[in-house]
Amino acid sequence: MSDDVPSWIGMFDLFRIGIGPSSSHTVGPMVAASRFIAALPAGMPIQDLRVELFGSLALTGKGHATDTAVVLGLLGEQPDRVDPDQIAALVGAVSERKTLRLPDGQIVAFDPTRDIVFNRAMLPRHPNAMRCTARSVKAEFARTYYSVGGGFIVNEDDEPSGAPDATAVPYPFTTSTELLAMADAASLSIAALQRHNERSFRSDAQISRDTAHIWTVMQACVARGLRASGELPGGLRVRRRAPGLHLRLIAQQDRNERDVLQGMDWINLFALAVNEENAAGGRVVTAPTNGAAGIVPAVLHYYDRFVTGATADGIETFFLAAAAIGTLIKRNASISGAEVGCQGEVGSACAMAAGGLVAALGGSNGQVENAAEIALEHNLGLTCDPIAGLVQIPCIERNALASVKAINAARLSLHGDGSHFVSLDQVIRTMRDTGRDMLSKYKETSQGGLAVNAINC
Repeated sequence: MSDDVPSWIGMFDLFRIGIGPSSSHTVGPMVAASRFIAALPAGMPIQDLRVELFGSLALTGKGHATDTAVVLGLLGEQPDRVDPDQIAALVGAVSERKTLRLPDGQIVAFDPTRDIVFNRAMLPRHPNAMRCTARSVKAEFARTYYSVGGGFIVNEDDEPSGAPDATAVPYPFTTSTELLAMADAASLSIAALQRHNERSFRSDAQISRDTAHIWTVMQACVARGLRASGELPGGLRVRRRAPGLHLRLIAQQDRNERDVLQGMDWINLFALAVNEENAAGGRVVTAPTNGAAGIVPAVLHYYDRFVTGATADGIETFFLAAAAIGTLIKRNASISGAEVGCQGEVGSACAMAAGGLVAALGGSNGQVENAAEIALEHNLGLTCDPIAGLVQIPCIERNALASVKAINAARLSLHGDGSHFVSLDQVIRTMRDTGRDMLSKYKETSQGGLAVNAINC
Protein backbone atom coordinates (compact mmCIF):
# COMPACT_ATOMS: atom_id res chain seq x y z
CA MET A 1 0.00 0.00 0.00
CA SER A 2 3.03 2.30 -0.03
CA ASP A 3 3.63 2.27 -3.79
CA ASP A 4 1.99 5.67 -4.29
CA VAL A 5 3.79 7.38 -1.39
CA PRO A 6 6.41 10.05 -2.18
CA SER A 7 9.88 9.31 -0.85
CA TRP A 8 9.73 12.28 1.51
CA ILE A 9 6.65 13.18 3.57
CA GLY A 10 6.98 16.29 5.68
CA MET A 11 4.95 17.87 8.44
CA PHE A 12 3.23 20.25 6.06
CA ASP A 13 2.23 17.40 3.78
CA LEU A 14 0.33 15.78 6.64
CA PHE A 15 -1.11 19.03 8.00
CA ARG A 16 -2.66 20.89 5.07
CA ILE A 17 -5.22 23.67 5.09
CA GLY A 18 -8.28 22.78 3.06
CA ILE A 19 -12.05 22.53 3.14
CA GLY A 20 -14.49 19.85 4.21
CA PRO A 21 -15.83 17.32 4.13
CA SER A 22 -13.07 14.99 2.88
CA SER A 23 -9.37 15.17 2.09
CA SER A 24 -9.47 12.24 -0.32
CA HIS A 25 -12.89 12.95 -1.85
CA THR A 26 -12.97 16.77 -1.77
CA VAL A 27 -9.47 18.20 -1.39
CA GLY A 28 -7.76 15.61 -3.60
CA PRO A 29 -10.19 15.85 -6.54
CA MET A 30 -10.05 19.65 -6.41
CA VAL A 31 -6.25 19.53 -6.60
CA ALA A 32 -6.38 16.96 -9.41
CA ALA A 33 -8.88 18.96 -11.48
CA SER A 34 -6.89 22.17 -11.11
CA ARG A 35 -3.69 20.30 -11.96
CA PHE A 36 -5.34 18.91 -15.09
CA ILE A 37 -6.42 22.35 -16.24
CA ALA A 38 -2.92 23.72 -15.62
CA ALA A 39 -1.44 20.87 -17.69
CA LEU A 40 -3.61 21.48 -20.78
CA PRO A 41 -1.57 22.19 -23.92
CA ALA A 42 -1.19 25.93 -24.39
CA GLY A 43 -3.70 27.34 -26.83
CA MET A 44 -5.79 24.18 -27.06
CA PRO A 45 -9.34 25.27 -28.03
CA ILE A 46 -11.49 23.02 -25.87
CA GLN A 47 -14.79 21.84 -27.29
CA ASP A 48 -15.64 19.21 -24.71
CA LEU A 49 -14.62 18.67 -21.06
CA ARG A 50 -15.48 15.58 -19.03
CA VAL A 51 -14.54 14.17 -15.61
CA GLU A 52 -15.20 10.54 -14.72
CA LEU A 53 -15.12 9.46 -11.07
CA PHE A 54 -14.40 5.82 -10.25
CA GLY A 55 -14.83 3.50 -7.28
CA SER A 56 -15.16 5.15 -3.91
CA LEU A 57 -15.12 8.63 -5.47
CA ALA A 58 -18.28 7.63 -7.33
CA LEU A 59 -19.93 5.62 -4.55
CA THR A 60 -19.69 8.33 -1.89
CA GLY A 61 -18.86 11.29 -4.11
CA LYS A 62 -22.21 13.03 -3.75
CA GLY A 63 -22.10 12.88 0.04
CA HIS A 64 -18.46 13.96 0.06
CA ALA A 65 -19.07 16.90 -2.33
CA THR A 66 -16.66 15.46 -4.91
CA ASP A 67 -18.64 16.96 -7.80
CA THR A 68 -18.46 20.38 -6.16
CA ALA A 69 -14.72 19.96 -5.66
CA VAL A 70 -14.22 19.02 -9.31
CA VAL A 71 -15.99 22.17 -10.50
CA LEU A 72 -13.91 24.31 -8.17
CA GLY A 73 -10.71 22.67 -9.40
CA LEU A 74 -11.65 23.23 -13.05
CA LEU A 75 -12.16 26.90 -12.17
CA GLY A 76 -8.58 26.94 -10.86
CA GLU A 77 -9.49 27.15 -7.17
CA GLN A 78 -7.21 25.61 -4.54
CA PRO A 79 -8.34 24.03 -1.23
CA ASP A 80 -6.19 26.30 0.93
CA ARG A 81 -7.31 29.48 -0.81
CA VAL A 82 -10.94 29.08 -1.83
CA ASP A 83 -13.41 30.98 0.35
CA PRO A 84 -15.88 28.44 1.79
CA ASP A 85 -18.55 31.15 1.87
CA GLN A 86 -18.24 31.65 -1.91
CA ILE A 87 -18.34 27.99 -2.95
CA ALA A 88 -22.12 27.79 -3.42
CA ALA A 89 -22.10 30.87 -5.65
CA LEU A 90 -19.14 29.69 -7.74
CA VAL A 91 -20.56 26.22 -8.36
CA GLY A 92 -24.11 27.51 -8.71
CA ALA A 93 -23.06 29.86 -11.51
CA VAL A 94 -21.52 26.97 -13.46
CA SER A 95 -24.62 24.82 -12.99
CA GLU A 96 -26.92 27.64 -14.04
CA ARG A 97 -24.98 28.78 -17.11
CA LYS A 98 -23.71 25.30 -18.02
CA THR A 99 -20.38 26.87 -18.86
CA LEU A 100 -17.19 27.53 -16.94
CA ARG A 101 -14.39 29.98 -17.42
CA LEU A 102 -11.00 28.29 -17.34
CA PRO A 103 -8.06 30.07 -15.72
CA ASP A 104 -6.72 30.94 -19.22
CA GLY A 105 -9.95 32.79 -20.00
CA GLN A 106 -11.59 30.19 -22.25
CA ILE A 107 -15.31 29.72 -21.73
CA VAL A 108 -16.16 26.06 -22.14
CA ALA A 109 -19.53 24.32 -22.22
CA PHE A 110 -19.80 22.28 -19.03
CA ASP A 111 -22.87 20.87 -17.34
CA PRO A 112 -21.88 19.21 -14.03
CA THR A 113 -24.90 16.89 -14.11
CA ARG A 114 -23.85 15.59 -17.53
CA ASP A 115 -20.09 16.05 -17.68
CA ILE A 116 -19.20 14.68 -14.24
CA VAL A 117 -19.81 10.95 -14.51
CA PHE A 118 -20.08 8.65 -11.48
CA ASN A 119 -18.71 5.24 -12.44
CA ARG A 120 -18.82 2.66 -9.61
CA ALA A 121 -16.21 0.44 -11.28
CA MET A 122 -12.94 0.20 -9.34
CA LEU A 123 -9.72 0.87 -11.20
CA PRO A 124 -7.03 -1.63 -10.14
CA ARG A 125 -4.50 0.83 -8.78
CA HIS A 126 -6.55 2.59 -6.09
CA PRO A 127 -10.23 2.87 -5.04
CA ASN A 128 -10.17 6.67 -5.48
CA ALA A 129 -9.63 7.36 -9.18
CA MET A 130 -10.71 10.11 -11.57
CA ARG A 131 -10.11 10.62 -15.27
CA CYS A 132 -10.20 14.08 -16.82
CA THR A 133 -10.58 14.45 -20.59
CA ALA A 134 -10.50 17.56 -22.76
CA ARG A 135 -11.21 17.43 -26.49
CA SER A 136 -10.77 19.88 -29.32
CA VAL A 137 -11.77 19.36 -32.92
CA LYS A 138 -8.37 17.78 -33.68
CA ALA A 139 -6.98 16.48 -30.39
CA GLU A 140 -7.72 14.84 -27.06
CA PHE A 141 -5.88 15.40 -23.78
CA ALA A 142 -6.60 13.01 -20.89
CA ARG A 143 -5.11 12.28 -17.48
CA THR A 144 -5.99 9.78 -14.75
CA TYR A 145 -5.41 10.75 -11.13
CA TYR A 146 -5.59 8.82 -7.87
CA SER A 147 -6.51 10.45 -4.57
CA VAL A 148 -4.54 8.30 -2.15
CA GLY A 149 -5.54 9.91 1.16
CA GLY A 150 -4.88 13.12 3.04
CA GLY A 151 -5.10 15.21 -0.13
CA PHE A 152 -2.15 13.41 -1.74
CA ILE A 153 -2.58 13.02 -5.51
CA VAL A 154 -0.75 10.62 -7.82
CA ASN A 155 -1.15 10.68 -11.58
CA GLU A 156 -1.06 7.79 -14.01
CA ASP A 157 2.67 8.28 -14.62
CA ASP A 158 3.52 7.40 -11.02
CA GLU A 159 4.38 10.97 -10.12
CA PRO A 160 3.48 11.67 -6.47
CA SER A 161 2.14 15.03 -5.46
CA GLY A 162 5.27 17.09 -5.51
CA ALA A 163 7.16 16.03 -2.38
CA PRO A 164 10.98 16.24 -2.44
CA ASP A 165 13.23 13.19 -2.40
CA ALA A 166 14.03 11.66 1.00
CA THR A 167 17.74 11.65 0.18
CA ALA A 168 17.67 15.40 0.77
CA VAL A 169 17.03 14.97 4.52
CA PRO A 170 19.65 14.05 7.12
CA TYR A 171 17.54 11.36 8.84
CA PRO A 172 15.56 9.42 6.20
CA PHE A 173 13.80 6.94 8.50
CA THR A 174 11.23 4.51 7.12
CA THR A 175 10.29 2.53 10.25
CA SER A 176 9.87 3.32 13.93
CA THR A 177 12.85 1.07 14.64
CA GLU A 178 15.00 3.22 12.39
CA LEU A 179 13.52 6.40 13.83
CA LEU A 180 14.32 5.41 17.41
CA ALA A 181 17.82 4.22 16.48
CA MET A 182 18.64 7.40 14.56
CA ALA A 183 17.32 9.61 17.34
CA ASP A 184 19.28 7.67 19.95
CA ALA A 185 22.51 7.78 17.93
CA ALA A 186 22.16 11.54 17.38
CA SER A 187 20.97 12.22 20.96
CA LEU A 188 17.83 13.84 19.57
CA SER A 189 14.20 13.69 20.52
CA ILE A 190 11.80 12.49 17.82
CA ALA A 191 10.52 16.04 17.43
CA ALA A 192 14.05 17.44 17.13
CA LEU A 193 14.96 14.82 14.53
CA GLN A 194 11.85 15.70 12.53
CA ARG A 195 12.82 19.37 12.76
CA HIS A 196 16.27 18.60 11.35
CA ASN A 197 14.57 16.95 8.37
CA GLU A 198 12.16 19.86 7.91
CA ARG A 199 15.14 22.24 7.90
CA SER A 200 16.17 20.75 4.57
CA PHE A 201 13.27 22.68 3.02
CA ARG A 202 12.41 25.48 5.46
CA SER A 203 14.34 27.67 7.87
CA ASP A 204 13.66 27.38 11.59
CA ALA A 205 11.75 30.65 11.40
CA GLN A 206 9.60 29.32 8.55
CA ILE A 207 8.91 26.08 10.40
CA SER A 208 7.77 28.00 13.47
CA ARG A 209 5.73 30.48 11.43
CA ASP A 210 4.01 27.81 9.33
CA THR A 211 3.32 25.62 12.37
CA ALA A 212 1.81 28.58 14.20
CA HIS A 213 -0.38 29.25 11.16
CA ILE A 214 -1.64 25.66 11.12
CA TRP A 215 -2.46 25.94 14.83
CA THR A 216 -4.24 29.27 14.25
CA VAL A 217 -6.41 27.72 11.53
CA MET A 218 -7.26 24.82 13.86
CA GLN A 219 -8.25 27.24 16.61
CA ALA A 220 -10.36 29.28 14.20
CA CYS A 221 -12.11 26.10 13.08
CA VAL A 222 -13.02 25.23 16.67
CA ALA A 223 -14.24 28.79 17.28
CA ARG A 224 -16.49 28.68 14.20
CA GLY A 225 -17.81 25.29 15.24
CA LEU A 226 -18.77 26.69 18.65
CA ARG A 227 -20.68 29.58 17.06
CA ALA A 228 -22.53 27.83 14.24
CA SER A 229 -25.88 26.18 14.84
CA GLY A 230 -28.64 24.35 13.00
CA GLU A 231 -28.56 21.26 10.82
CA LEU A 232 -25.68 19.95 8.77
CA PRO A 233 -26.23 19.70 5.01
CA GLY A 234 -26.96 16.43 3.24
CA GLY A 235 -30.45 15.37 4.26
CA LEU A 236 -29.80 13.35 7.43
CA ARG A 237 -30.95 16.33 9.52
CA VAL A 238 -28.00 15.95 11.89
CA ARG A 239 -27.99 18.90 14.25
CA ARG A 240 -24.80 20.57 15.39
CA ARG A 241 -24.16 19.72 19.04
CA ALA A 242 -21.04 21.73 19.77
CA PRO A 243 -22.74 25.12 20.40
CA GLY A 244 -25.21 23.68 22.90
CA LEU A 245 -22.56 21.65 24.71
CA HIS A 246 -20.35 24.73 24.86
CA LEU A 247 -23.08 26.79 26.51
CA ARG A 248 -23.70 24.03 29.09
CA LEU A 249 -20.01 23.78 29.96
CA ILE A 250 -19.71 27.54 30.32
CA ALA A 251 -22.77 27.54 32.58
CA GLN A 252 -21.24 24.79 34.73
CA GLN A 253 -18.09 26.86 35.09
CA ASP A 254 -20.08 29.96 36.04
CA ARG A 255 -21.92 27.94 38.71
CA ASN A 256 -18.60 26.56 39.95
CA GLU A 257 -19.85 23.01 39.52
CA ARG A 258 -17.27 20.34 40.14
CA ASP A 259 -17.15 17.30 37.85
CA VAL A 260 -14.00 15.22 37.71
CA LEU A 261 -14.80 14.24 34.09
CA GLN A 262 -15.57 17.74 32.87
CA GLY A 263 -12.21 17.83 31.08
CA MET A 264 -13.44 14.95 28.91
CA ASP A 265 -16.50 16.99 27.99
CA TRP A 266 -14.26 19.80 26.76
CA ILE A 267 -12.17 17.38 24.69
CA ASN A 268 -15.36 16.01 23.15
CA LEU A 269 -16.49 19.56 22.47
CA PHE A 270 -13.34 20.54 20.60
CA ALA A 271 -13.52 17.48 18.37
CA LEU A 272 -17.24 17.89 17.69
CA ALA A 273 -16.73 21.54 16.73
CA VAL A 274 -14.07 20.68 14.14
CA ASN A 275 -15.89 17.75 12.58
CA GLU A 276 -19.20 19.57 12.40
CA GLU A 277 -17.40 22.35 10.54
CA ASN A 278 -15.81 19.75 8.28
CA ALA A 279 -19.21 18.17 7.55
CA ALA A 280 -20.52 21.61 6.62
CA GLY A 281 -17.68 22.17 4.13
CA GLY A 282 -15.83 24.68 6.29
CA ARG A 283 -12.13 25.48 6.55
CA VAL A 284 -10.22 22.69 8.33
CA VAL A 285 -6.72 21.28 8.56
CA THR A 286 -6.22 17.74 7.28
CA ALA A 287 -4.68 15.94 10.24
CA PRO A 288 -3.85 13.70 8.47
CA THR A 289 -7.28 13.54 6.77
CA ASN A 290 -10.49 15.55 6.94
CA GLY A 291 -12.55 12.63 8.23
CA ALA A 292 -10.21 12.54 11.24
CA ALA A 293 -9.54 16.28 11.37
CA GLY A 294 -10.89 16.83 14.88
CA ILE A 295 -8.54 14.59 16.86
CA VAL A 296 -5.24 16.48 16.71
CA PRO A 297 -6.93 19.88 17.34
CA ALA A 298 -8.94 18.48 20.25
CA VAL A 299 -5.85 17.01 21.92
CA LEU A 300 -3.88 20.20 21.26
CA HIS A 301 -6.67 22.27 22.80
CA TYR A 302 -6.57 19.94 25.80
CA TYR A 303 -2.81 20.51 26.09
CA ASP A 304 -3.13 24.28 25.64
CA ARG A 305 -6.04 24.69 28.04
CA PHE A 306 -5.66 22.05 30.73
CA VAL A 307 -1.93 21.28 31.00
CA THR A 308 -0.08 23.47 33.46
CA GLY A 309 2.99 24.95 31.81
CA ALA A 310 1.80 24.47 28.21
CA THR A 311 3.86 26.59 25.81
CA ALA A 312 4.11 27.54 22.15
CA ASP A 313 7.28 25.44 21.98
CA GLY A 314 5.30 22.50 23.34
CA ILE A 315 2.71 22.92 20.60
CA GLU A 316 5.47 22.95 17.98
CA THR A 317 7.01 19.84 19.54
CA PHE A 318 3.59 18.18 19.40
CA PHE A 319 3.24 18.85 15.67
CA LEU A 320 6.76 17.65 14.85
CA ALA A 321 6.44 14.38 16.76
CA ALA A 322 2.95 13.78 15.39
CA ALA A 323 4.29 14.29 11.86
CA ALA A 324 6.99 11.67 12.40
CA ILE A 325 4.32 9.16 13.48
CA GLY A 326 2.05 10.05 10.57
CA THR A 327 4.93 9.62 8.12
CA LEU A 328 5.48 6.06 9.31
CA ILE A 329 1.81 5.15 8.94
CA LYS A 330 1.37 6.68 5.51
CA ARG A 331 4.58 5.15 4.21
CA ASN A 332 4.02 1.62 5.53
CA ALA A 333 0.23 1.32 5.44
CA SER A 334 -2.31 3.99 4.45
CA ILE A 335 -4.28 6.95 5.77
CA SER A 336 -7.04 6.42 3.18
CA GLY A 337 -10.42 5.19 4.40
CA ALA A 338 -11.15 3.94 0.90
CA GLU A 339 -8.05 1.75 1.07
CA VAL A 340 -7.93 0.41 4.65
CA GLY A 341 -11.08 1.64 6.37
CA CYS A 342 -11.36 4.20 9.15
CA GLN A 343 -8.46 2.61 11.06
CA GLY A 344 -6.31 4.44 8.49
CA GLU A 345 -7.95 7.79 9.22
CA VAL A 346 -9.12 7.96 12.82
CA GLY A 347 -6.56 5.34 13.89
CA SER A 348 -3.69 7.30 12.34
CA ALA A 349 -4.85 10.61 13.78
CA CYS A 350 -5.26 9.04 17.22
CA ALA A 351 -1.70 7.66 17.08
CA MET A 352 -0.30 10.99 15.88
CA ALA A 353 -2.10 12.90 18.65
CA ALA A 354 -1.03 10.44 21.35
CA GLY A 355 2.62 10.54 20.31
CA GLY A 356 2.53 14.31 19.87
CA LEU A 357 1.08 14.85 23.34
CA VAL A 358 3.72 12.67 24.99
CA ALA A 359 6.43 14.64 23.20
CA ALA A 360 4.92 17.96 24.28
CA LEU A 361 4.79 16.71 27.88
CA GLY A 362 8.49 15.85 27.81
CA GLY A 363 8.20 12.10 27.41
CA SER A 364 11.06 9.97 26.12
CA ASN A 365 11.28 8.75 22.54
CA GLY A 366 10.28 5.27 23.70
CA GLN A 367 7.21 6.69 25.40
CA VAL A 368 6.25 8.65 22.26
CA GLU A 369 6.46 5.48 20.17
CA ASN A 370 4.60 3.50 22.84
CA ALA A 371 1.75 6.02 22.97
CA ALA A 372 1.35 5.93 19.20
CA GLU A 373 1.40 2.12 19.28
CA ILE A 374 -1.29 1.94 21.98
CA ALA A 375 -3.53 4.40 20.16
CA LEU A 376 -3.25 2.71 16.76
CA GLU A 377 -3.52 -0.82 18.18
CA HIS A 378 -6.89 -0.05 19.70
CA ASN A 379 -8.31 1.29 16.45
CA LEU A 380 -7.39 -1.81 14.43
CA GLY A 381 -10.22 -3.10 12.27
CA LEU A 382 -12.21 0.15 12.34
CA THR A 383 -14.44 0.28 9.27
CA CYS A 384 -15.41 3.27 7.15
CA ASP A 385 -19.16 3.02 6.57
CA PRO A 386 -20.60 6.56 6.52
CA ILE A 387 -24.39 6.73 6.37
CA ALA A 388 -25.58 8.22 3.06
CA GLY A 389 -21.94 8.78 2.10
CA LEU A 390 -21.83 11.83 4.37
CA VAL A 391 -18.93 12.55 6.71
CA GLN A 392 -21.32 12.81 9.67
CA ILE A 393 -22.44 9.46 11.16
CA PRO A 394 -20.41 7.85 12.67
CA CYS A 395 -17.53 10.17 11.75
CA ILE A 396 -18.22 13.15 14.01
CA GLU A 397 -18.64 11.21 17.26
CA ARG A 398 -15.80 8.89 16.29
CA ASN A 399 -13.40 11.84 16.37
CA ALA A 400 -14.53 12.79 19.87
CA LEU A 401 -14.05 9.27 21.19
CA ALA A 402 -10.64 8.92 19.52
CA SER A 403 -9.49 12.23 21.00
CA VAL A 404 -10.13 10.93 24.51
CA LYS A 405 -8.50 7.64 23.55
CA ALA A 406 -5.37 9.48 22.36
CA ILE A 407 -5.00 11.25 25.69
CA ASN A 408 -5.52 7.98 27.55
CA ALA A 409 -2.87 6.29 25.38
CA ALA A 410 -0.47 9.13 26.19
CA ARG A 411 -1.11 8.80 29.90
CA LEU A 412 -0.68 5.02 29.84
CA SER A 413 2.63 5.48 28.07
CA LEU A 414 3.87 8.14 30.48
CA HIS A 415 3.16 5.82 33.41
CA GLY A 416 5.61 3.34 31.87
CA ASP A 417 9.23 3.57 30.80
CA GLY A 418 8.65 3.17 27.06
CA SER A 419 9.28 -0.57 26.94
CA HIS A 420 6.41 -2.67 25.58
CA PHE A 421 5.71 -5.97 23.88
CA VAL A 422 4.25 -4.90 20.50
CA SER A 423 6.11 -2.30 18.44
CA LEU A 424 4.56 0.51 16.43
CA ASP A 425 6.00 -1.08 13.27
CA GLN A 426 4.13 -4.31 14.03
CA VAL A 427 0.84 -2.49 14.60
CA ILE A 428 1.23 -0.46 11.40
CA ARG A 429 1.91 -3.67 9.49
CA THR A 430 -1.16 -5.26 11.11
CA MET A 431 -3.29 -2.28 10.13
CA ARG A 432 -2.09 -2.61 6.54
CA ASP A 433 -2.85 -6.35 6.46
CA THR A 434 -6.25 -5.85 8.09
CA GLY A 435 -7.09 -3.24 5.47
CA ARG A 436 -6.17 -5.61 2.68
CA ASP A 437 -8.43 -8.30 4.14
CA MET A 438 -11.34 -5.93 4.81
CA LEU A 439 -14.25 -6.24 2.39
CA SER A 440 -14.63 -3.23 0.10
CA LYS A 441 -18.15 -2.58 1.39
CA TYR A 442 -16.56 -1.47 4.68
CA LYS A 443 -14.07 0.90 3.02
CA GLU A 444 -15.78 4.23 2.25
CA THR A 445 -18.27 2.85 -0.25
CA SER A 446 -21.38 3.12 1.97
CA GLN A 447 -22.32 -0.41 0.90
CA GLY A 448 -22.04 -2.09 4.30
CA GLY A 449 -22.10 -1.62 8.05
CA LEU A 450 -24.01 1.35 9.45
CA ALA A 451 -24.52 2.72 5.96
CA VAL A 452 -27.02 -0.06 5.20
CA ASN A 453 -28.21 -1.00 8.69
CA ALA A 454 -29.21 2.54 9.66
CA ILE A 455 -30.97 3.53 6.46
CA ASN A 456 -32.47 7.00 6.43
CA CYS A 457 -36.13 6.57 5.38
